[in-house]
Amino acid sequence: MNRTELMELLPHRNSMLLLDEAECVIEENADGAAVRTAHGKKRITGEEWFLDGHFPGHPVVPGVILCEIMAQSVCVCLDRQPDGSQPLTLFTGIDKVKFRNPVVPGDLFETKCCITKNRGPFFWAKGEGFVDGKLCVSAEFSFVVKPAEETTK
Repeated sequence: MNRTELMELLPHRNSMLLLDEAECVIEENADGAAVRTAHGKKRITGEEWFLDGHFPGHPVVPGVILCEIMAQSVCVCLDRQPDGSQPLTLFTGIDKVKFRNPVVPGDLFETKCCITKNRGPFFWAKGEGFVDGKLCVSAEFSFVVKPAEETTK
């Protein structure tokens, strides 16, 4: 999916849609079970708003942005609502985050994320982010899925 197609699935717009492309594929896990796995990509150009001031002369993508990119990518593996709309996903937690290598302008940041558990509207996932095959970040995260109209007041 390109950015235009992603906008049909994700509520993020403009500078907060952090993915350039993503896809959901069915892969086998270590136990041989089929799992939905999201693969996402974001080219870091150096013009992104989050690099302004982080750090002058030595820009590095903030870790929280890397986590958000992973979270956005896993959302492409969620089912649509019965009315055909994409549900709104809200973070409930981020755990076991490890940053191993910096992501800088010119890098192609690639994610691999999968949903590991689901109970009602709650989901748990794990993800990894790479540049040129080198692991840059790994994390486990959880989120709740709500129909979009439930979050507006």
